[in-house]
Amino acid sequence: MFRRPLALLSALMLFPACNPVTEEPPAAAPEPVAAAEQKLAVPGFAELHHHMFAEEAFGGGWFHGSHTGSLVSCDGGAPESDHARVRMDLSNMLNLCPNAGSVNLGGVPMLSALFGVGGAVASEFIGKIEGTEGDTGLHLGRKELNTQWPRWDTIAHQQAWEGWLRQAHQGGLSLVTVSLVSNGFLCSALPYQNLNRPCDEMADVEVQLQMARDFDARTDWAEIALSPAHARQIIGAGKLAIVLSIEVSKLFGTKDWRSELNRFYSLGVRSLQPVHQLDNRFGGAALHNVIFQAAQFLENCYIDYDCGATGNGFTLGFDVDANCRNTKGLTAEGRALVQEMMAKGMLIDMAHMSERAVQDTFALAQTNSYYPLYISHGHFREVMNPELAKTEKTTPAWVVGYLRQTGGIFGLRTAHDETRAYTRTTIANSCQGSTRSLAQAYEFGRQGLKVPMAFGADLNGFIQQTRPRFGDHGACSAGFKAEADAQANQQRLTGPARLGTDFDVYGLAHVGLLPDVVRDLKQLGANTTGLEGSSESFLRTWERGLSPRTGMADAAADIDTSGVAPYVEKATREAQYPLVCGKTYAPDSKVLGQTCRFNEECISDKCTSLDCGNITGTCICDGDNDCTSTQYCGWGLNTGKCQPKKARGALCADNRECLSNTCRWTYTCG
Repeated sequence: MFRRPLALLSALMLFPACNPVTEEPPAAAPEPVAAAEQKLAVPGFAELHHHMFAEEAFGGGWFHGSHTGSLVSCDGGAPESDHARVRMDLSNMLNLCPNAGSVNLGGVPMLSALFGVGGAVASEFIGKIEGTEGDTGLHLGRKELNTQWPRWDTIAHQQAWEGWLRQAHQGGLSLVTVSLVSNGFLCSALPYQNLNRPCDEMADVEVQLQMARDFDARTDWAEIALSPAHARQIIGAGKLAIVLSIEVSKLFGTKDWRSELNRFYSLGVRSLQPVHQLDNRFGGAALHNVIFQAAQFLENCYIDYDCGATGNGFTLGFDVDANCRNTKGLTAEGRALVQEMMAKGMLIDMAHMSERAVQDTFALAQTNSYYPLYISHGHFREVMNPELAKTEKTTPAWVVGYLRQTGGIFGLRTAHDETRAYTRTTIANSCQGSTRSLAQAYEFGRQGLKVPMAFGADLNGFIQQTRPRFGDHGACSAGFKAEADAQANQQRLTGPARLGTDFDVYGLAHVGLLPDVVRDLKQLGANTTGLEGSSESFLRTWERGLSPRTGMADAAADIDTSGVAPYVEKATREAQYPLVCGKTYAPDSKVLGQTCRFNEECISDKCTSLDCGNITGTCICDGDNDCTSTQYCGWGLNTGKCQPKKARGALCADNRECLSNTCRWTYTCG
């Protein structure tokens, strides 16, 4: 068994040299289970990308809340906050590159805010996407636990508390890949006083690895798995199997990678991403967020003019082709690393690899009798909105073909994004960013790509999650405001009904709600059989890497990318809605008590908003007809609120206040 007394890290003082995890002899492989038992499928679903210990990522200076349960109110992110904020002035970082002045960041809002006016604005800007103001910078509404955090748009508050992980396990999660994560650039942008140690990605990994081993040692319902046979034993005993992985850009730092690979393997790590966000000694990274293009630029001061991935006609940091694809594949060290991982039977995670690096990795897999490859978290390119689909980080069908040919598996991002409709499912794409959008991608993967799938949620991964279908916290909001209101109202009228959990109005706020994603997909009409059995699919991928192989696992000749509806631009859709004060709105889409901007949005035609909707209000009753038959529209202190009608003898001022519709001259209901 893996569990045994472990040497703890030396106590961390402020900015000490980080002590690595004490090296131990390679752990003895668990006794294999009987062959007859191995044929029995393990129950439960898998989550392939979970950052349980990310409170210590980025030098420990970004997240609020602990995985151990220290979930307390935060300070709301005011300047000098201990979390969710970058430094007040980052402009001096551009001085690292002598040619920085030749780059016009004015047309790139994120970079303009980050390096221009500095962290005072950038902290507010980081978390903003369609439908949310995020939880970075000043977030006074997110101070209290169970008010507005956690929720689907959380990127700076704990989503991986161990109590929530246990809740997920009790709801069907039987295997989780815990990724030890960091990013040096994000760490370097944080206030110095918030950091627990100097910015060093592998130092952060060392700390998180010790936390994982400590968690294993003190927990009786979860255990680190060292092999697929061991994972089967753990799951068979009713516990959660944990597979350890690493996701950093500077993997192994400048140390000898062979000795470091052996050391981390001896400490329980069984999966790696050779690259992440930035090019490194092992290979090229897939382009996506402009923040990481800036980070790459600060390392090499390179500007490419072959395409405009970053701004108008230029790309920072990466050598790209005309299609904005990274020209760098696996390096000689990268090929050697992948080959050594195959020799050890490790899980090779191609998430964040450039397309050329993916091709190089697949070529190595072919020469090793189609060694299995997997992607722990990704989007299917063909079914995503054009803005996301154009990025290299999304996964095209031909890469999915590689996974199938090698016997791999795909971790589906629990996407918050706008998704194109997949016409071969009966599930309407009528709530953008919710499980209805996720269902389009899932059914495309199931019916069209025919690839084994698990979750790749990336909780605590600096990324937003699945939006709710109900309520005032960004329901259906991946498109635009008027469409979101109309779609959310449609969910209320046509269902399916609410699950009765926090997921209904807060979306995928934390790992404990993953079972609710499965439940909602199922009630929408998705065939979730494969997803619910995805732990078995993952273990078969892992077992294939450790077993003799005779060739291709699956020819993948039946991939079918048809059935994806054409994308209709937001501007075209938005033009179909009426205007008030120059803003589009959805008529009669709000019920009493919901947030509103205009009278016309409320079914009652009465909203308490001010300043042409710039100060939002609430839908209130404008007459008894807006209330039920046993209520009346209040006045005085209760103006605009539906009040229960009163029984005989109760004080009244008007007939309509009484159930009998009679208020006597004595001012009592008769």
